[in-house]
Amino acid sequence: MRSVVQRVTQASVTVEGEIVGRIGAGLLVLFGVGQGDTVSDLDWMVDKIVGLRLFEDEEGKMNRSIQDVGGEILMVSQFTLYGDCRKGKRPSFSTAAPPEMAKNLFQQAVEKIRGCGLHVETGIFQAEMQVALVNDGPVTLLIDSEKNF
Repeated sequence: MRSVVQRVTQASVTVEGEIVGRIGAGLLVLFGVGQGDTVSDLDWMVDKIVGLRLFEDEEGKMNRSIQDVGGEILMVSQFTLYGDCRKGKRPSFSTAAPPEMAKNLFQQAVEKIRGCGLHVETGIFQAEMQVALVNDGPVTLLIDSEKNF
């Protein structure tokens, strides 16, 4: 399981000209599911996302989590996080999870994060989406449940 986590002052996702998800200050999470991912990977990823200390404390140090600051999360499913560009010029997505598996794990992740008391907005699974954001910092992290990076 892979995520790109960005601290934002605002973010939104649009489908067919309509905004389907919008947040103020918080995190934009691009979320990808791989073929071998399990509920254990999901639990690890959710814990990492909600616990990451990406927000500043009174001393200007990144010591606060999304829960600590009461921020929001916009989650967007993105299979292209499993794009393998090592050969040729066209990425291979052979290690991305099949759509039904990815959708199920994505929805479970959203519900688990909501279960932590956080407001979560989403895009629409498998839709063509336009994602807009104002990255704060900028702060952007790559997270992989197999700890590849």
